[in-house]
Amino acid sequence: MRSPGRRTFVLSPRTPAMKRKHGRNPVSVFLFFVLILVMLMYGEDFNSIAEHSLRNSRAKSQELARQELAIAKPRHEGLILDSTEVAKEENEEEERKEEKPVLQREASDAPARDEPPTDEEGRQLPEREGAKASVAVDVPRVGQLPSAGSQGHEQRAVTSDQHKPEAKPQRVVLNVPETCDLFEGRWVYDDVSYPLYKEHECQFLTEQVTCMRNGRRDDNYQKWRWQPRDCSLPRFDARVLLERLRGKRLMFVGDSLNRNQWESMVCLVQSAIPWGKKTLTKNGSLNVFRAEDYNATVEFYWAPFLVESNADDPRIHSVPNRVITNSIAKHGKHWKGVDYLIFNTYIWWMNTPKMTVLRGSTKYSRIERAAAYRRVLRIWARWVRRNVNPKKTMVFFISLSPNHMRSEDWDNPEGIKCALETMPVTDTSRPLEVGTDWRLFAVEESVIRSMRLPVSFIKITALSEFRKDAHTSVHTLRQGKLLTAEQQADPATFADCIHWCLPGLPDTWNEFLYARIASRPWPSQETHTHRSHTNLSFSHIVL
Repeated sequence: MRSPGRRTFVLSPRTPAMKRKHGRNPVSVFLFFVLILVMLMYGEDFNSIAEHSLRNSRAKSQELARQELAIAKPRHEGLILDSTEVAKEENEEEERKEEKPVLQREASDAPARDEPPTDEEGRQLPEREGAKASVAVDVPRVGQLPSAGSQGHEQRAVTSDQHKPEAKPQRVVLNVPETCDLFEGRWVYDDVSYPLYKEHECQFLTEQVTCMRNGRRDDNYQKWRWQPRDCSLPRFDARVLLERLRGKRLMFVGDSLNRNQWESMVCLVQSAIPWGKKTLTKNGSLNVFRAEDYNATVEFYWAPFLVESNADDPRIHSVPNRVITNSIAKHGKHWKGVDYLIFNTYIWWMNTPKMTVLRGSTKYSRIERAAAYRRVLRIWARWVRRNVNPKKTMVFFISLSPNHMRSEDWDNPEGIKCALETMPVTDTSRPLEVGTDWRLFAVEESVIRSMRLPVSFIKITALSEFRKDAHTSVHTLRQGKLLTAEQQADPATFADCIHWCLPGLPDTWNEFLYARIASRPWPSQETHTHRSHTNLSFSHIVL
């Protein structure tokens, strides 16, 4: 069978070239001509075989070359990402890294150009405490590109993630039974979990309580944790409390110690709120911190005696002749509709052993301190009974916040008030005598026990008496101005042993509130929705 285009030579015995001069055809001549004939007939086939071998050799070399180049290709070639710009920026870095099916890049290796994380609306999200961010990038194996079908699958997955609805906030209920006595225990030094926030991280602190910024050198007072004797006090979680406050109002009512605790609470919750989504408004007696994303407020209302008095102006603190009344209505109208009410009153009662009480418009009476205190708390209890719905509102009363005016009370005759104290009282085997009027504590306990509406009594007094180290001392204000170096050198005159540094002891008081609030069962969805709408409009009116 002949190949197309192949030339064929037909040999004839009569060809002159095949004849020998003497008429004989030697075998060698015959074989020579046969060889020539074969070469002429199959020369093209030899060329094809040689070219085919050469092509195979070149193909193998090119394939090996391509395999070696594939290792050096950008590792995320063919990968579907949310942002092609990110893939281009990471291209050179990925070329140098060892092949893996999944590449993880720790946040510590992230380039400086990275911006803080944001949600779908561009709001900056807070960093999760204690978490390390990582970026996971799926990389195809060497020399293997995704098929069209797999690309479509990955693209659908990316689109699905982008439109995936946010998970509903978790409704946490803490396991802190009412039978647990949170206030019997001891102080434990804990420099791992405490403080709960840093002084410089809370821009809402006033100069009165920023002791480190005002020159205090030791910070051990920030690192003491209260450990109840028979149970555990949960560590404060801002997001858990804010979820409880969603669509609600929490208000501290009382004197400057309750304002001290209010500032602590603001700092505790603000860390979980993005910048630009939190505001603080001060308007006379009412200070309002608002968490916009939660439609929640944490408020403070100035009423140092709870009832009306001549000390109701929050800007005037030098009232030598203090007068109280039997009326609470002017203050009480600001407390109505609040979901969490935290009351206190104490320090303004301590100037004199007797209180001046205004009866009517012109008649004054001098009443012994404890008797006047009982009368005021009964007026307060009557207001609570008439104006608070226990199904909607939780009511708390904070017990006396102690002073530390005499260093002899804790066996330090060389000390000057609370100045330079850096450690709590370590001998807890006997009760301290630091000048606390425990008669007023007994009045609080008695009145609260007699109330029909449940009020949670937060007993901070005894455990706070051990904290002689936690006061603002000379690292604070006096008449609205920071103490000068000369005044700081005179602690006997200028040390403030009433108020507390922040971060510090009031954070523990708020952990008590947090434990009681977050351990309460959640209301039904219908009731919760109704509360949220009601307080939404009320908060709007207040602000």
